[in-house]
Amino acid sequence: MAPRPKKNRICNCQLRECHKKLFKPAGSRLSDLEVVCLDHDELEAFILCDDRELNQEDAGRHMGVSRGTVQRLLARARKKVASALAEGKALSIAPVRHAVSPPTCTVHDTSSCSQDCASDTV
Repeated sequence: MAPRPKKNRICNCQLRECHKKLFKPAGSRLSDLEVVCLDHDELEAFILCDDRELNQEDAGRHMGVSRGTVQRLLARARKKVASALAEGKALSIAPVRHAVSPPTCTVHDTSSCSQDCASDTV
C-alpha cells in the first residue's frame, strides 16, 4: 500500500524562496563531506519553536498541522542539525516540496503579520 500523501504545510521561513541552501564547516571541501538534508517543514518547525519560542500547539496552528506533526518535525530537525554540527557534516536546505505560502493578512496587508490576523475574519 502506498503511503498517504503529505499534507500541505504553511511555510513562512525566509529560505523558502531559495531553491537550495547549503551550510558546511569552513575550510572543508564539499566533496569530502556527508550532506544532511533538512526539509523546509522541518526548518519551519525548528524556527517557530526554537527561534520564535512558540509552543508546539501554536506552531501547529501557524503551519496548519497538528501538534503531534510539529513534534515529529522538530525532533527530526534537531537531530539533523545536531548531527551536522557535532560530526562536521554539510547541512542542506531542501527545495520546497509540500509547503504553501501563508495566507495574506487582510488587516495589515502582509503575509507575516505579527498579530496573527491572517486567520481572523474582517
